[in-house]
Amino acid sequence: MGAGKLPSIMVATSLDNGTSRANPQGTADSINWSARSRGEASLDSELVRRFNEGDEEAFIEIVARYRKKMLSVALRYLRNYADAEEIAQDTFVRAHRGLARFRGDSSLSTWLHKIAFNLARNRLKHHIARRVHLTYSLDCALNDDTRGTFSDLIACEAPGPSRAASAREFSDLVADCMAQLNAQQRNVLVLRNGLSRPYGEIARKLGVNVGTVKSRIARARESLRQLIAESQPDFEPDTPLSQWFEPVRSEGTLAIVSSA
Repeated sequence: MGAGKLPSIMVATSLDNGTSRANPQGTADSINWSARSRGEASLDSELVRRFNEGDEEAFIEIVARYRKKMLSVALRYLRNYADAEEIAQDTFVRAHRGLARFRGDSSLSTWLHKIAFNLARNRLKHHIARRVHLTYSLDCALNDDTRGTFSDLIACEAPGPSRAASAREFSDLVADCMAQLNAQQRNVLVLRNGLSRPYGEIARKLGVNVGTVKSRIARARESLRQLIAESQPDFEPDTPLSQWFEPVRSEGTLAIVSSA
């Protein structure tokens, strides 16, 4: 086989004599990449196995590993951040329902990518049918030479940089407090507020009645509120949750409201 047919990462061209020789650093990089890929695949397989055995914590880890990637897939296709956020969430809703049927014929990443791509494609078809694609998202860049967006040209009540930063900080605080909840409370909040599961479905999954599900959710929210109040003195323990969160979708997903 000629040197020109070898993978470029495996050879280095000698400008002095026109010959090729093996590149030890390139070989090492290739081996390291392969090892990382096998490690990622092994971890994904373990997470899928744990989830299918009833461990909801495993699915939380899957979401943490792949949410940004799925958001990126949807955003490249739709070029609208709000739509992409919704597609990313719906991707994991579909994955939560379908992981029991995942057989590992492809990688978990590829499987999730396909779900996100199909959802984004269907959303785009819907937009085309309604001619929504002829409009521009306020998140779109003004042109290829600037990072400014259409929203920069419009006076509105959207959060400024400081408020957005405060919202991100509070979001991180909530995530830290969620991690301090016990597994039962954390799982029921993820099912209800993270995955928008109806009470009946949660009850069937946990093997309890709907009343028990509602009481567990109430206790979990109260525990979360106490943890947030302990970590952030600006929030009183008896502050109604409605003042901290606001619904952004009819299914019940919550978005954080910053007081900044």
